[in-house]
Amino acid sequence: MDAASRIYKIPESVLVVIYTPSRQVLLIRRVDAGTWQSVTGSKDFLHEDWAETAVREVQEETGIDALHPQCQLQDWQLENTYDIYPAWRWRYAPEVSRNTERVFGLLVPEGTPVTLSPSEHTEWQWLNWQQAADTCFSPSNAEAILMLPRFAQEGA
Repeated sequence: MDAASRIYKIPESVLVVIYTPSRQVLLIRRVDAGTWQSVTGSKDFLHEDWAETAVREVQEETGIDALHPQCQLQDWQLENTYDIYPAWRWRYAPEVSRNTERVFGLLVPEGTPVTLSPSEHTEWQWLNWQQAADTCFSPSNAEAILMLPRFAQEGA
């Protein structure tokens, strides 16, 4: 496939911190890098709504239905813009070097089952929010988890 016919990733993504009322945070381990993270993923098309992207990525990566009545998806109205790691730049158009990431929280009931996408993640774990922040590879992911007490007050 030549560069002209390649479908590039859109440099707009979501980060979804999934947590329980007791502030246990779900982390999933990436297949490619072996690092721990929250749910992340890019828009499938440019005009896809941020919330639609968050719901889709949560479903694809964890099997959790973010629209279930017992779940509460919250747009934290935060955006991070960062340089795309060189190892992943090939996924984007040649002129693209930065990504914008919108941050969401997803409150789920204790004991919510997790079903990973084996092509993307190898394992999952629930950790208290401080430990989860320390375990994340991504600085923006850790920072989002550390904001959980501020945003969780309304939902938990």
